[in-house]
Amino acid sequence: MFRKYIHGKAATPAFAFVMLMGVVSLFADMTHEGARSLYGAYLPLLGASATAIGFVTGFGELVGYALRLLTGVIANKTKKYWSMTLIGYGINVVAIPFLALVPENGWILACMLIIMERTGKAIRQPAKNTLLSFAATQVGVGKAFAVQEFLDQLGAFLGPVILFAVLWFKGGGNPLAGYAMCFAVLAIPALLTMIVLFQARHRFPNPESFEKEEDKEKPFTARRSFIMYIVAISCFALGFVDFPLITMHVAKLDILPASTLPLLYAGAMIVDAFAALFFGWLFDRVRFKALLLSGLLAAFFAVFIFAVNSLWGVVIGIILWGVGMGAQESILKAAVVTLSPKDSRSVSFGLFESCFGLSWFLGSWLMGWLYDFHPVWLVAFSVGTQLLALPLYAAIHFKDDTLQG
Repeated sequence: MFRKYIHGKAATPAFAFVMLMGVVSLFADMTHEGARSLYGAYLPLLGASATAIGFVTGFGELVGYALRLLTGVIANKTKKYWSMTLIGYGINVVAIPFLALVPENGWILACMLIIMERTGKAIRQPAKNTLLSFAATQVGVGKAFAVQEFLDQLGAFLGPVILFAVLWFKGGGNPLAGYAMCFAVLAIPALLTMIVLFQARHRFPNPESFEKEEDKEKPFTARRSFIMYIVAISCFALGFVDFPLITMHVAKLDILPASTLPLLYAGAMIVDAFAALFFGWLFDRVRFKALLLSGLLAAFFAVFIFAVNSLWGVVIGIILWGVGMGAQESILKAAVVTLSPKDSRSVSFGLFESCFGLSWFLGSWLMGWLYDFHPVWLVAFSVGTQLLALPLYAAIHFKDDTLQG
């Protein structure tokens, strides 16, 4: 499948590196996305309110993204891409198993571990994306990030499914004990993440060699497009609801048993994975038109989830949410590579992800607050802010056409 997808380039060292880092992401996402599928039901049992969940998950994203501007600058200055990747992944995946030790009413401690996990991601993400971008220029930027996202989301699918099986086999009893068992099980993919990552470092110590040096800097018009792009993705992130609020709402509606909530997240992740493959393929052909299409599709997910209040509405909303996530983790990153030169790409990734995270934090906090008043206010804010990104994507598309011409 992957050989056909990249049109005969599957055997190249660059694509082998993309695939190996994809396996790292697969195991890492089994760990932290598996845990993430439980937060919405887990934190209330420890005493957290909807506003607290919205704040903590949003603040976690703020830390996980805002610090990337600093870590991006550090990676760009030091060129220690592998060191930062290894340290970041270590913190990222180790924090999750410790959730198994959180006592009753210990929601503050649980939130600290969640934020710690996001901090690890902040340390490794600009460096890891930069390493991947070097290989991506050889296999197709959209394709490389899409394949990476496909494997990433395959892990995000498998993690919640495994936790569902753990909860199902455990049966009834103390819900907190069941969640503790789930977090303990996630220590296995956490260990596999680090094993494969060290193998990737051993096989490809200098991924920078995949990409040829550019003859000249990106023109000023491309830099202006990048700033416009930052504004656009900030609007998108501001209105994109974090999944714990979704699972909390579904649990409140009582239209699904609590034990099936990990499957809901797993479904979103599998949609994300295949959406990433499609939109990555599309990006290499029509470039920023792919952002317009994905943004339009994703903008209305909140209507179905928070306004329809039925199982079919939730299913449609989750599908659209998955499309938005697929775009976020694949073509949004591919666009950064397109709009920035090699020698400053870590800074570009850091700026992109920091602005995205700040907007995600503010939006998650505000939408949690709006939900406590009435879900309709959350819906209006979510749809409106995401639609604001579309004319900016269109403007970038026309500038991009001019540059290509």
